[in-house]
Amino acid sequence: MKLRTGFLAIVFAAGSVVATDVRAAGDPAEAATARTLAAIRNQPLALEAFLRDMPKGGDLHNHFTGSIYAESYMRWAVEDQMCVVIATYTLASGPCDAAAGRLPASAVMQNSTLYNETIDAWSMRNWPPRINGHLHFFQAFGRFGAIPRVRDGDMLAEITSRAAAEHVSYLELMMTPDGGVAARLGHEAGWPGGTPGPSEFSQLRQKLLASEWGEVLERAKQRLDAAEARRREVLKCATNTPDAGCLVTVRYISQVLRAGPPEEVFAQILAGFELSTNEPRVVGFNLVQPEDDPVAVRDFSLHMSMIDFLRPLYPRAQITLHAGEITDGLVPPEVLRFHIRDSIQRGHATRIGHGVDVMQEDGPYGLLREMAARKILVEIALSSNDLILGVNGARHPLRTYLEYGVPVALVTDDYGVSRSSHTLEWLKAVQEQALDYLTLKRMVRNSIDYAFVDPPTKARLKQALEDAFHQFEQQQAAATSKQGPRR
Repeated sequence: MKLRTGFLAIVFAAGSVVATDVRAAGDPAEAATARTLAAIRNQPLALEAFLRDMPKGGDLHNHFTGSIYAESYMRWAVEDQMCVVIATYTLASGPCDAAAGRLPASAVMQNSTLYNETIDAWSMRNWPPRINGHLHFFQAFGRFGAIPRVRDGDMLAEITSRAAAEHVSYLELMMTPDGGVAARLGHEAGWPGGTPGPSEFSQLRQKLLASEWGEVLERAKQRLDAAEARRREVLKCATNTPDAGCLVTVRYISQVLRAGPPEEVFAQILAGFELSTNEPRVVGFNLVQPEDDPVAVRDFSLHMSMIDFLRPLYPRAQITLHAGEITDGLVPPEVLRFHIRDSIQRGHATRIGHGVDVMQEDGPYGLLREMAARKILVEIALSSNDLILGVNGARHPLRTYLEYGVPVALVTDDYGVSRSSHTLEWLKAVQEQALDYLTLKRMVRNSIDYAFVDPPTKARLKQALEDAFHQFEQQQAAATSKQGPRR
């Protein structure tokens, strides 16, 4: 059987998957680069080296705390004199008490068994298949969540330095810019009473705006200022030997914890609209936490109604939503039938995070055609979908999205917890999804074309990306000329 798209043909024969270019390359260097990838796709080490050097554009779906490797959290815990509760491998502030099972992080570092068990608990490293991957993944965040916010800048420095090393030029990082102020104000305001609807939404919005709402923007500005100043210090951006991470452009997505009470969720959505309208570094918002959480499932339609109500009041705000990060067996069948469609039609999302269950939605082919026509980009997270949902290879809808012309871009999601990297996501795309070079290149371009960044910055990023591709392809063509065709 053959699936044919605008970019590639995927041939299924005798259980194998082979990708072949079906569109002529634009110039000899591009063609030579495409041939190189085709020749080494079954040579894992050579393929990984090729993909590491390839320009990757932007990472549009990247959770701030989930992008840090557990070893960094442990190192900072030692420096900050924190403790590890051994019974649960949970990080906690001092004082420590070894007799009570609260060991200093420094002691854990000196015990190889405890150290490795803690790193495994804080990530998907050595994840045993007999344990629910979905549960283990999300539990990891609570275990290192006590890392103080003064480490934001160190985290930002690590993320941007690693991005630059893997030829990523732009990041949109999901975080809570205001440090939870909006959620607190929502809690204090309480629900106005009555059946949730426009009248109740209006009352709650007015009550929030009349409270200490200015603190939301002020706290966000302070947090981002502090983190970016520390990043510049750590990466030595003002010196003669700056880290390449200084050149990575960063913007932020304000996250909404959708498993909370309705008044807190509404306040955070309102903060997302307000921040992305008034703070240039915050370019949109997203709903986070497991989509299958019982509260998130119960209130999904309510959350879409909240966004639908607020959207006309903030026409410049941009929205990307986690939707379809669920699969058969994880939730009842009826939950799979509408989340992506409603996120687009009622949630006004112009990008969808994950979109794994698209074929379980009501009228999936019509939905795919609508997404293609409206140019709704899907943020594809291959490692995350594999580890959390068990969806990989031919069961993943990436090739279906390509077949129907839906724009897609590869993202890392929580690559620190997943023990992945930007390069390894592209490696999975080639090895497991049989994508060719021209398809990869289009996906890279999508990552900038669909970025929520201001037009001048986007134009600069696009030009820089084309320059990087030109240089990369020229180098590949020169290497091919010297070595002769690969076999």
